[in-house]
Amino acid sequence: MSAARDPRPLTGEPLALDLLNTRWVREGAVQDLLTGTDGLAVWLGANGLDGRFAADAATLRHLLRARDALRAAVDGPPAEGAAGVDAVLAHGRIRATLTADGPGEVPEFRDPSWGPAWLAARDYLRLLATAPDRIRACAHESCVLHFFDTSRNGTRRWCSMAMCGNRAKASRHYARTKDA
Repeated sequence: MSAARDPRPLTGEPLALDLLNTRWVREGAVQDLLTGTDGLAVWLGANGLDGRFAADAATLRHLLRARDALRAAVDGPPAEGAAGVDAVLAHGRIRATLTADGPGEVPEFRDPSWGPAWLAARDYLRLLATAPDRIRACAHESCVLHFFDTSRNGTRRWCSMAMCGNRAKASRHYARTKDA
């Protein structure tokens, strides 16, 4: 784990969405964890990938390409996003294995610097296969964060009730009291 503190307001989402959440809004300004290799090291550490992949310029470049592709796939027309995600996935593959515990899979990469980007794109495929309707953008108009809705009834709207949910409630309350 990287020694640097992760400054992001929403962490712990599945890998693909956690990559999207490396950009967030604070006090009206967009923040970006992936502006350099130090931020990359924080992200790799937060996702348990720091022991497997280097926080170098090539890995950062590939990860930014994957983030753009995932953003297009999640927020834009599906066909547009699919091409970008497929381009990232072209840099790795799954090799079937037999382990002492039974069947297994091992990701393989022609170039290890594609590893984190490929794993995030692969995770997006897993989310699509699991519950595509549970991949959500926060409902707050000024929030750019994404989450995988694990609520029982599937009605989560906010990245965080403490942040965006409270802001929305406060805005509605203010509007009601202002009009009264």
